[in-house]
Amino acid sequence: MCYDAACPNRGECWSRGIVTFMLLGNKCSRSCRFCNIGDGIPAPPDPTEAQRLAVAVAELGLQHAVFTAVTRDDLPDGGATQFVAVVRAVRQSSPTCRIELLISDLQHNWHALAAIIAAAPDVLGHNIETVPRLYSKVRPQANYQRSLQLLNEIHRQAPQLPTKSGLMLGLGERHEEVLPVLQDLRAAGVSLLTLGQYLPPSKNHQPVQRYLPPQEFVELAQAAKELGFAGVESGPLVRSSYHAAEQYEEGFHA
Repeated sequence: MCYDAACPNRGECWSRGIVTFMLLGNKCSRSCRFCNIGDGIPAPPDPTEAQRLAVAVAELGLQHAVFTAVTRDDLPDGGATQFVAVVRAVRQSSPTCRIELLISDLQHNWHALAAIIAAAPDVLGHNIETVPRLYSKVRPQANYQRSLQLLNEIHRQAPQLPTKSGLMLGLGERHEEVLPVLQDLRAAGVSLLTLGQYLPPSKNHQPVQRYLPPQEFVELAQAAKELGFAGVESGPLVRSSYHAAEQYEEGFHA
């Protein structure tokens, strides 16, 4: 995932023994204009994937593992079965490892969501990504309210489960549009938040509209904490899984 997403933090994270795993292949069923993951016709789920990832987690000695996936609208459960299999396999081989999942909106399949929750990950995340006004431009196959409803449903089904979301900034949102999104996320029960600068992976992706000064990230972090988020990572290079373990510790073991 770190390589496919062209994450700017690869060197730092890898030097600290931190890695994020991407499930369900390298072809996404959607074509968001900010993302470096290729779209196209995805391959069938790999039945050996869960066990192979469990072996990797054990060999790396990870204590906090993050698993995300390409969006799989072609699968009836959106890929939930694969997430469940991974959680179970990692629990068996590395029982002390904390598991964080970053899932798609599952197209409102609440039975699939319930299966993921029942597998008992330690953190369950879904990124809101941007403000409502920009969805048609940067996430044409997604929907702001659908993503927000997923986060609400996680909290409804499992209010004790830490939930996480994040935004990319610099896509063209106005400053006054950001705070209402943070308020929506808190109202949906989200407790962990990431705020980072959007950096286009190539000239063919959605162009950046503004580079936020560092002080603005500090101010947004303070506003988020005042809203009640338990853990906030805010900065130019912050991404969904950046400092994930430290953020969890800040929010729930401070």
